[in-house]
Amino acid sequence: MPLFIQGHRKDTAMKTETDFARNLTKFLSEYLPHERCFSPKTVTTYSDSFKIMIRYIRDITKISLSRFTLSMFTPELVKDFLSWLVDSKGNSASTRNNRLAAISSFAQYLQYQEVGLIAQWQSISAIKALKTDRPSISYISVEAVRLLLEQPDLSTPKGRRDVALLALMYDSGARVQEIINLRPADIRITNRPYTIKLYGKGRKSRIVPLSEQQCSLLREYMLEKRLFDEDKADYPLFCNKWEKPLTRPGITYLLQEYVRMASAIDKTLFPANITPHCLRHSKAMHLLQADVNIIQLRDFLGHVSIQTTDVYARAEGKKKREALEKAYADTNPEILKSKRDWEEDPDLLEWLERNK
Repeated sequence: MPLFIQGHRKDTAMKTETDFARNLTKFLSEYLPHERCFSPKTVTTYSDSFKIMIRYIRDITKISLSRFTLSMFTPELVKDFLSWLVDSKGNSASTRNNRLAAISSFAQYLQYQEVGLIAQWQSISAIKALKTDRPSISYISVEAVRLLLEQPDLSTPKGRRDVALLALMYDSGARVQEIINLRPADIRITNRPYTIKLYGKGRKSRIVPLSEQQCSLLREYMLEKRLFDEDKADYPLFCNKWEKPLTRPGITYLLQEYVRMASAIDKTLFPANITPHCLRHSKAMHLLQADVNIIQLRDFLGHVSIQTTDVYARAEGKKKREALEKAYADTNPEILKSKRDWEEDPDLLEWLERNK
């Protein structure tokens, strides 16, 4: 192709690129993942929100995308789009608010990129979310955790992997993606204090203490898989039979299989639908019931805002009925030959005290 034709096409493309398209591209591809360190999942969620809004602009407002500029990105357009989501698309208030969160974040970004229209961006950022019913916290009792962890068949490699996985998810209060991201290099269980390093939302890391009981399970699993070898420091901690990292659907499936088995023994202990996040909720609630300070709980869970953690305090309306040792004690299966008293295993208390 002749060079002058190539150049002509490039110039044409540049002319059709609007300031809205240019800024949105930078927001999604540079600002969110690199400056804000948002996870790929969050970036995808934000991107999906703008895909829907762009279709609304094209199909409902009948504005050509090649002519849509930042000056047209007004509070009125955003409000109309949000109303369309609820009234025409039948979206819930929660979904509508999620779309608004993406748009507001973009408007806040524009306040520093396109200052000539700063009042417009501030007006968009000021659009209020709709009130929604707070979802109830789904969690299970310590007795249910204990029964759940008794279900894997410890005579098989899969069963030993699964009990180490499920016990670690509960003991650390980790999100499922944090468990998937774990590598042997993140584990410190050869000397006290026993800890793991979790990489949470926004790629922020935190150190979480582990109990002696949990370490016994994890240590046996890692020895069996030779995960203490130096050449395996960056291997996934938990793999499937093809040596590939476990996935969210995979972990959800195995958890629900063991819940089904445990429910056959005592169905009163488990909710109708249980997800991996339920184990995180359960750990948080057990610590809260054991009088752990809400600030300490926030740090343990890796929340940025205390308001996020406060949902557990609102959910706990009953009288606190367990001491802190009950949050850890006796939740692991019979593979553990002896039980440690809490006073002999004070790592969590020490960690919480240091991180007040």
